[in-house]
Parts: sequence; C-alpha cells; structure tokens
Amino acid sequence: MSPSNEPSTSLFSPLDLRGVRLKNRIVLSPMCTYSAEDGIANNWHMVHLGQFALGGAAAVFTEAAAVEERGRITHGDLGIWSKDHAEALKPVTSFLRSHGAAPAIQIAHAGRKASMQRPWHGNGPMDDEDRARGENPWDIVAPSPEPIKEGWLVPAELTRNEITDIQDCYAAAAGHAHQAGFEILEIHSAHGYLAHSFLSPVSNKRNDEYGGDLAGRMRFTLETAEKVRAVWPDAKPMFVRISSVDADGSDEGWQLDDSVALAGELKARGVDVVDCSSGGISGLATAAVGRQSQAFRAPYSARIRAETGVSTMVVGLLLDAQVADEMIETDAADLVAVGREMLYDPYWPLHCASALGVDPEFVDWPEQYGWWLVRREALLRESGIERSGR
Repeated sequence: MSPSNEPSTSLFSPLDLRGVRLKNRIVLSPMCTYSAEDGIANNWHMVHLGQFALGGAAAVFTEAAAVEERGRITHGDLGIWSKDHAEALKPVTSFLRSHGAAPAIQIAHAGRKASMQRPWHGNGPMDDEDRARGENPWDIVAPSPEPIKEGWLVPAELTRNEITDIQDCYAAAAGHAHQAGFEILEIHSAHGYLAHSFLSPVSNKRNDEYGGDLAGRMRFTLETAEKVRAVWPDAKPMFVRISSVDADGSDEGWQLDDSVALAGELKARGVDVVDCSSGGISGLATAAVGRQSQAFRAPYSARIRAETGVSTMVVGLLLDAQVADEMIETDAADLVAVGREMLYDPYWPLHCASALGVDPEFVDWPEQYGWWLVRREALLRESGIERSGR
C-alpha cells in the first residue's frame, strides 16, 4: 500500500509500541472460527485473516490459539503448542505483513470452558451427536472443581506443579509465535477461560497461594505474563485481554477496582497494552445482559488507562467511525478492537477513513482496488449518482 495523506483524525494517527508501528488505531479483535484441524491453520485462516489486512486494519489478531491440546475450547480451535502449528501460520503472517497489518496472535487456555461443542453444533457440552462426528470430550482442568453450569463437565483442580506446567506451555507458545512471525502477542485472561477463572472469586475457590485474596487470585496471570515476557522479544509488544468486570452492572465477582490493580501490576511486568473486555465467567462472552450502547466498555478502558498509565485497547459493539475516533481523541483508549462489525464489513477501517475524510482518493486501499475505485468515484460524481448506505 502507498502511504495516505497526513491523517486528520485521531483514529488514523499511527501508534508506536516498542519496535512496532501501527498505521492507525483499528485492530481486528480475536474471534474464534472453529475451523482448524488438530489446531493446525489451513487455507480458511489465510483467506479469513488476510481479508482484514486488505481492509485496512493496523493489526490482525488470530483467534485464541491454544497453548496445549486440552486447552482448546472445541475440536476446531487453533493451536500454537508445537513447531508444526507455527509453520502452518507462517504464510498467514507473511501475507498480513506484506499488506501493512501487524500480525498478532492471542494465546489461551480454555480451562473449564474446554471440551465444548462448536457453536453451530449447540455451544454446550459434547453429546452423542458430537461423538458420531468423531468429536469426543476430553478431561478439563481449572483452579477449582467448579463447572460452568449444572450438567457441564466438572474440571479437575490443578495442582501447583500442574499450574507451573501450564505456565510453561504459555511461554513455549510465545516462542512458537515468534518463530511463526507474529509481531504482537496477547495473553487471554478474560471471558471465563483459564487465566480469568483464576482471577474471579466466582470460579476460584482455592485456599493456597493461587486463591483467596486479590493478590493470590492474580498470581496465575501475573506469573504467566512474566514467563511470556521473558521469552517474547523486547522489541515486540505484549497485550493481555481482561474481563474488566465479571458482569456489567453487577456487584458480584471480579470488579473494575480489581482490574485497575491487575493492570498496574501487568504494566510493571512489561505488558504494553491491556485489552478491556468484560463478562463471560459463567456463560458466553458475547451474551451481554440488557441493552448496550456502542462502545459500552469505554469507561472501563478510560479508568484503567487514567489510573495506571498503561495503554489500553477497548472492544465491544463498535459500529461507527465517529464513535471510534472520539474514543481515541478523548483518551478513553489507545486502540479500538473491532470484531463482528468487521465480519459484516472486512473493509470497515477503509470505510471509516472515507467517512472521516481521511482518504478521499483511495490511496490506502490495495493498489489493485484503489486504481479502479478512484476512477469510479469520479464517474459517480459526474453522473450524479449517490451511494446508498455507508
């Protein structure tokens, strides 16, 4: 891509994170597509992720990549627990980089949310229909033997040695991610998966050093961040995604005060960006309770950023360019992560640039597209034809 004119909006200003420069503030959020085989990426992932680089995102995150086989949510989850997984992702990272997007990966362990059905098969515990498809359940682990809900698999409580082993899996996964060519790495500590389930008193009933008070419940995520940062190159930024609260509008479970404390400790351990989501401890992360406004998590991000000085990324129900631009302009966040709206419109960043008047000549579009579109734009103007929709 050719560089565009000097940006006139906050959303399209560059951001430097360690040795990585992001060309704008729009990031594709990690979204599971449940289409890998034994955790190995395939042509689906190349086309799926590649379209967002063409669409103008500054960074493109893979879906959650499991750090060990039993850490997958479903049989279709992406993995990063071996060199083979890294090799399969190298063509993806190369393509993303060649089209101006920083390749980014989220590493994760599903914990008590592992061994589930793919969403289109029910999104619950695996049953006989899944077994008939050759997809059998496996044993799962968590900080405490607390199932997500009644009737779901009961996880085995992790021993201290097993906790260390899983943390080492995160560190090994970071090494594989580096070899695969990723420039940004995010640890998933949200949405009820393993690291979040250590944080939340809803799911962590331990009475040893990994449970109890806030310091004990934060220990798993903080130690994991330390181990990953020790492996992840100094020139590459590291993110951590958190559920800022367990439940929006509720006084139960993990609270925003807790997230502020966690974010400060993460920053001290070399984490560059705290990715602010919410919910998911006992259900789907996308199942928000009640009506929500655009960017409803912005207040979480704004407070964490203001009180700790850590850079933040915010995700959740972002639709409009003006809303996203205002969040960056008002220091509510340093980055916006967009998920389902980019599934609906993979060219959302480029359409935002158009809506904000940043790229009227289609300079930031892939050259193969912009060459056509700028000429069509002139034809539309001459013909008096107005485009409907965005």
